[in-house]
Amino acid sequence: MEQKRKPRVAVVGGGTGMPVLLRGLKNLPIELSAIVTVADDGGSSGRLRTEMEIPAPGDIRNVVAALSDAEPMLLDLFQHRFANGNGLSGHSMGNLLLAAMASMTGDFYKGIKEISRVLNVRGEIYPIANHSMNLHAEMEDGTIVTGESSIPKQNKRIKKVFVSPTPVQPLPEAVEAIKSADLIVISPGSLYTSILPNIIIPEIGQALRETKADVTYICNVMTQEGETSGYTAADHIQALFDHIGKDVIKSVIVHNKPIDQGVRKAYAEENSEPVIYDIDRIKSMGLKVIEEDIIDHNKPMLRHDTEKLARLLHSML
Repeated sequence: MEQKRKPRVAVVGGGTGMPVLLRGLKNLPIELSAIVTVADDGGSSGRLRTEMEIPAPGDIRNVVAALSDAEPMLLDLFQHRFANGNGLSGHSMGNLLLAAMASMTGDFYKGIKEISRVLNVRGEIYPIANHSMNLHAEMEDGTIVTGESSIPKQNKRIKKVFVSPTPVQPLPEAVEAIKSADLIVISPGSLYTSILPNIIIPEIGQALRETKADVTYICNVMTQEGETSGYTAADHIQALFDHIGKDVIKSVIVHNKPIDQGVRKAYAEENSEPVIYDIDRIKSMGLKVIEEDIIDHNKPMLRHDTEKLARLLHSML
């Protein structure tokens, strides 16, 4: 008798929201792929990218850590960041290991595969591209800003983002993972600097349009200064539509419980506030709205709840 294949789930994104999501998904009976941005240019990741001419490893490192079943000590080592004041200052050990493995294998993606094997990673990790790319933003006032880390600092409204050099050659395995998925999840994270850099690559957008998978977007819970200040949930979705067209995303997952006053206060200091869920407007955009309590209420900072999201996404399969 033929064995039924496991459902395939592909998660697209980067930043801080993606690892949280993956931690819950890795324990499900699914074939999991993580398709990760490499457009970062700040900190350790940016320095290695410039000095070693590799794609930025930072977001990949966090995804490796999230999907790994290695000893906690080994993971702490992998995520260790050297203190300031020496040649290694600010570098993260995992970034250095990824850079070393890319150098040994002569190929960034091969390096990720080797590190994944060593750290017992569940699922497949694909950099969106196997070469370095730069992110640029055109602001509402017409100015162009270059560099993922510089974009939010302008504190201007962003009209659109684009990458260079073009054409970006997306990793073929990443394109294939999207085409063959049963469910595609656009993870929460910085809208313009972690999420969009992946999906504005033409072949990736094309694969998202052609896939038979249900494509769902997990909306951020809080706005982000310099990227989405004042954005409602529908504004987030409109930004995605503006970059990749209307026919790609089928549903959106939103958090539907009030946010604790203490937490709101902490975020207000960073000029960040809860995203307003304008459900009727989202529905008028043709999307199915899935409302759930998806927050981990035990954390001082707002984080999506790994287990709740995993259960919800599993039920969508």
